[in-house]
Amino acid sequence: MNATLAARPALGGFERYLTLWVALCIAAGVTLGRLLPAVFHALGGATVAAINLPVGALIWAMIVPMLMRVDFATLGTVRRHWRGFGVTLFINWAVKPFSMALLGWIFIRHLFARWLPVDQLDSYVAGLILLAAAPCTAMVFVWSELARGEANFTLTQVALNDTVMVFAFAPLVALLLGVAAIRVPWATLLLSVLLYIVVPLAIAQGLRALLLRRGAQVLEAALARSKPLSLFALLATLVLLFGFQGGVIVGQPLVILLLAVPITIQVVFNSTLAYGLNRALGEAHCVAGPSALIGASNFFELAVATAISLFGLASGAALATVVGVLIEVPVMLAVVAAVNASRGWYEAHG
Repeated sequence: MNATLAARPALGGFERYLTLWVALCIAAGVTLGRLLPAVFHALGGATVAAINLPVGALIWAMIVPMLMRVDFATLGTVRRHWRGFGVTLFINWAVKPFSMALLGWIFIRHLFARWLPVDQLDSYVAGLILLAAAPCTAMVFVWSELARGEANFTLTQVALNDTVMVFAFAPLVALLLGVAAIRVPWATLLLSVLLYIVVPLAIAQGLRALLLRRGAQVLEAALARSKPLSLFALLATLVLLFGFQGGVIVGQPLVILLLAVPITIQVVFNSTLAYGLNRALGEAHCVAGPSALIGASNFFELAVATAISLFGLASGAALATVVGVLIEVPVMLAVVAAVNASRGWYEAHG
């Protein structure tokens, strides 16, 4: 892997204040939704086979540039840090989705149920499950860089997770929704996997190959130019979503805070577990940091798109996934700080 491509920039000014931009988009969406209800109703009705076209286009604009960063050629280096890869895969696919389903059951169905709309409880749980069902493929590069992680480990782990995701996302979501007694529309779920994982991944990798033929610098320049598009698409999607959710948010702002509780707990739990397992297995700190961050991360772009397809723009599931976007930056920055602060303790092991 070219060293230029392996290195990732630290958190830029826009990403550093992503929570602020998300909050502003929430305010803009809620306001516009109340001022222009006919416009949002028309946008919500622009659907084909349960796929909302405006949101679908924005999701593609978000994730195609992100997936262009994935280098599947790095999969050949898995044996070099097999313990770190093993821990991350275990957390991402055997722990995180199930722990989130459990947290959803505990907090949404029981502890917080009295303060949440009764008709949306199942939908909130479904949104939390979707949020945790696939690991992040984009912001983890930033978190890894800030934690002084091994860049090639991060690249390879993302490629490995994307490979697993193509085959495991739909069955895993169906299993957890079924356990939670939530009806699974298989046709829509599989269509979501095709539209939001398989096709964008194929397009992104095709574009990556074409650009690499012209040189690594050309690819890196294209990725840099496409970054604002991804961020704009993310924020525009949030405006749309909160335009539809405006009534719920204005009437029950406590819902946002309550949904943030299980999301925050699962990030802390899974990052701590991954970090501790890497230390127990003797993996290097430069691998344990990214492993903990990837293990705790959520592919919220995919979660948002799938929640809209399965349950609708105005659903509790869509709202739950968007709350994940809202708290992503501050919570993950806290994990980065903990990883960096504990380096001495970690390396003193044994």
